[in-house]
Amino acid sequence: MEPESVTLDIETLKMTQEQFILASRSLHLQRGGGGTAYPAGLYGWRKRCVFFFLLLLLATMIVNLALTVWIMKVTNFSLAGMGNLRLGQDGIRLEGISEFFLPLYVNEIQSRGDNLLVLRSEKNVTINVRNEHGQLTSQLTVGPDVVEAQCQRLQVRSKEGGKVLFAADEEEVVMTSEKFTITGSEGAVFGRSVETPLIRSGASEDLRLESPTRTLSMEAPRGVEVSAEKGPLGVSGRKDLQLESTEGEILLDASAIRLGSLPLGVYAASPAREQAVFEVCVCPSGKVYLSPAKSSSTCQSVSNICLWS
Repeated sequence: MEPESVTLDIETLKMTQEQFILASRSLHLQRGGGGTAYPAGLYGWRKRCVFFFLLLLLATMIVNLALTVWIMKVTNFSLAGMGNLRLGQDGIRLEGISEFFLPLYVNEIQSRGDNLLVLRSEKNVTINVRNEHGQLTSQLTVGPDVVEAQCQRLQVRSKEGGKVLFAADEEEVVMTSEKFTITGSEGAVFGRSVETPLIRSGASEDLRLESPTRTLSMEAPRGVEVSAEKGPLGVSGRKDLQLESTEGEILLDASAIRLGSLPLGVYAASPAREQAVFEVCVCPSGKVYLSPAKSSSTCQSVSNICLWS
């Protein structure tokens, strides 16, 4: 039984191979009688154009790379910055002269330890300070002719301790320095009242309080002291000089008190020009005059001067 089955399988295999060969030949004959076959790939002018564009792209890449390297070299570009600009963890550092054509917004500007900070402009330099709502609160303008500061209060502090030396606002101006010196030849001109505990001139200069067209008034709740420690004290006026005390007295305490250019009264019994000693008389109006001195007072005899006072 087994040899017969093997024989059938071999014959079946031969028939299958013959069918496959016949089928392949018929398929080959059908393909050979079909349409025209076209070659695959780029040939002729298309191939030349592709090569030309590839060469052009390569040349452009080389030129761009060369320009990029040249720009980086000229601008000194590196990971730390570019040119005079250096980027650091604490901020930006600029070396040399830098120009800004648009507004600059920073928190702090400071120079190097051994150089000055110079802000230069062809017109003016303006520093603005705004609040969180964008409203202008303070402004400092440095122009060619004037320096202006617009703020609610201006303060000048000392280097050591931060003591306020000068402060100004709409209501008052405060100067807390120990000495305020005015070196102008015309002195200081005040349009309103001045409140100060002491007015003193220099060591070798005179002190003058003068009001050319108006009156000069000095007032203090506990008194006003005018003294000259090492020189004369002069009080002069174009018209009347008045010393008045409403609740106290006027004291003239000196080794010699002189009243010059007093009017001279005439005494009938003795000519005034021959008199050597005189007494001082006072009219009810306060006018002071001289009267010839006798054994008794002669003020009543020459009191006609009081009639014209």
